[in-house]
Amino acid sequence: MKGEGKMKFKSRLKWVGLVGLILSAFSLFVHIFLARFTEDGVSEYQSSVTIFSWRPIFESADFSRTSPLYRRLWGPVRRLESLHPDASPRGYYADPSLRTNGYIFVRIQGGFHEIRNSISDVVVVSRLLNATLVIPEIQSTTSSKGISSQFKSFAYLYNEDQFMAALAKDINIVKTLPKNLKGARKKKKIPLFRVSYSTSPYFYLHHVLPVLNKHSVVELVVSDGGCLQAILPPDLEEYQRLRCRVAFHALRFRQEVQELAAKILRRLRAPGRPFIAFDPGMTRDALAYHGCAELFQDVHTELIQHKRSWMIKRRIVRGKLSVDSMRLRVNGSCPLMPEEVGILLRVYGYSWDTIIYVSGGEVFGGQRTLIPLHAMFENVVDRTSLSTVWEVNKIYGREANLIDPKAPPSTEEEVKQESWKTAGPRPRPLPPPPARPKSYNIEGWWGWVAESDNEPESTVMELRTNAHKLLWEAIDYMICVEADVFIPGFDRDGKGHPNFASFVMGHRLYQSASSKTYRPDRREVEKLLEETRDHLYQANHTWLTSIRKHLRRSLLEGLTEASTKSKPLSFLLHPVPECSCLRYDPTEASLNASSPTHMQVQAALGAVHHCPAWMDGKIISRSKDKESEEDLDEDDSSSSGLFFRHSGSNHENGGGEINKEEAQLEDQDEEGGEK
Repeated sequence: MKGEGKMKFKSRLKWVGLVGLILSAFSLFVHIFLARFTEDGVSEYQSSVTIFSWRPIFESADFSRTSPLYRRLWGPVRRLESLHPDASPRGYYADPSLRTNGYIFVRIQGGFHEIRNSISDVVVVSRLLNATLVIPEIQSTTSSKGISSQFKSFAYLYNEDQFMAALAKDINIVKTLPKNLKGARKKKKIPLFRVSYSTSPYFYLHHVLPVLNKHSVVELVVSDGGCLQAILPPDLEEYQRLRCRVAFHALRFRQEVQELAAKILRRLRAPGRPFIAFDPGMTRDALAYHGCAELFQDVHTELIQHKRSWMIKRRIVRGKLSVDSMRLRVNGSCPLMPEEVGILLRVYGYSWDTIIYVSGGEVFGGQRTLIPLHAMFENVVDRTSLSTVWEVNKIYGREANLIDPKAPPSTEEEVKQESWKTAGPRPRPLPPPPARPKSYNIEGWWGWVAESDNEPESTVMELRTNAHKLLWEAIDYMICVEADVFIPGFDRDGKGHPNFASFVMGHRLYQSASSKTYRPDRREVEKLLEETRDHLYQANHTWLTSIRKHLRRSLLEGLTEASTKSKPLSFLLHPVPECSCLRYDPTEASLNASSPTHMQVQAALGAVHHCPAWMDGKIISRSKDKESEEDLDEDDSSSSGLFFRHSGSNHENGGGEINKEEAQLEDQDEEGGEK
């Protein structure tokens, strides 16, 4: 009896232990689940232990937002404060007809900025032809690249419902073709047009429209980042405002992308400091197209030259393989290196603890290229520093399995292997050599440079990574548009067209024109840097003043250049005056009507439409301090301090140094105003 009692007791203990173990495992699973999927839980938790790789470092907790220095570095561009977005129709604008000429099905190929520009163009083309637009198909997001099956084409990047609702009064939009036309497309029985970059609207009216009327459907293939010329005739000005409504209002990213971008923005602003967004624009394609190989060393130069050779063979580049990169750099044809941008910002007055967000997809050369920028600024971050793995996986969705099919061995190889195995005593034939493994690296590709004229075929993982770049660039785009300050390193892509940074600057000009957006003239910057390259850290006062004047002038002079050089390439780069209006301020108008800067702004913006009366009535009256304050974006001749000092009270002597007395004089000069 005692033995049976002990056995029962032990059995109960085992069951209790097993239940306890199950409960513990379940509790652990619940905690992990909550940590991974709670929206504002772990990701927003502030503690001494951070789940991100970035922890901001600041010289002091005090950060005055009322000082003249703060207004000069971070404040709005006073001359542009009266400019506001206005993309509404200004004349008679009929609703889309229920009876259209047919359907337009569009396939768009290219990168993030090319897709964005192309969508705006195809909407305008649909309105021009009175056609029903089928939601465009984005070629970079096909299921063959391992993208989650829950996201299809357009919906992988943008919100379809928002797109259709925002343009309901402009064009008719459907998600798919009718069944009969869908079957005809699969059989390749519908007419197809491969439209080139900057096509005239008359091409569509005289060539595409007759075919559309005959077949009730046409397919357009857009591969160059745009299918309609940027500058339209005056009688088509309403179509320019339609472009603005598409790009700046209808194209909203899908919810998961917007949520992650909002989280990253909150984390950037959590320290209570403003931040700079910097887009290097240093892609391999852009460097190869513009002939900037010699800015790098060793294998990076070879990689760029290999890509340039590929472009020359396909007639993308019309030039020689070997070019003088140093001459092109001095002429402003190559990107500003991150080190050069860091020097500009330090000279202008931004301190070593300024937060700098590095945006864009590929920074050619990797993190090694950014080392000098990290040396000048402690808080240099990017999207990977401010997001977690589970947040990234959430926007990717449930990805398809990555199976890289391997080709079966050829019959000849099988015969060789078998003959070697069944051969008699020595001498036996040597076994066939093993297959040569791929030795290249995804980031560098150095293994094949000296071995083959052709780049290796992309693996499924590489294709998926490239496709996901659209999501990361969408997040970078939102952050750059909302940044307190934006500065580009380059403004052209691998086809000579406007790049990611150009479209960011256009969006900022539309949404908040007075936000600081530096548009440095690369030719002038390189000339100034060349003057003191050998004595950079003992730079004299005159050189420092020249750099500061140039950056300050670029806030307005860059607009003039954009209106003459960039706008003819894409309307979205400079959507004024068509998509903007001016609030009328009689006080400012009387003070500035005859000033040279006011004339310069007018020349850059053109004849801007006056805002409606209800907008003029909401002008916020400026304080007396602000009225008496000098326009801090105008010329001043103060120096900016050392590049690499980490403390205002402890630094070495040098040509860029300014003491406290000079700093006080600088502030007095800025507050004094123009006499």
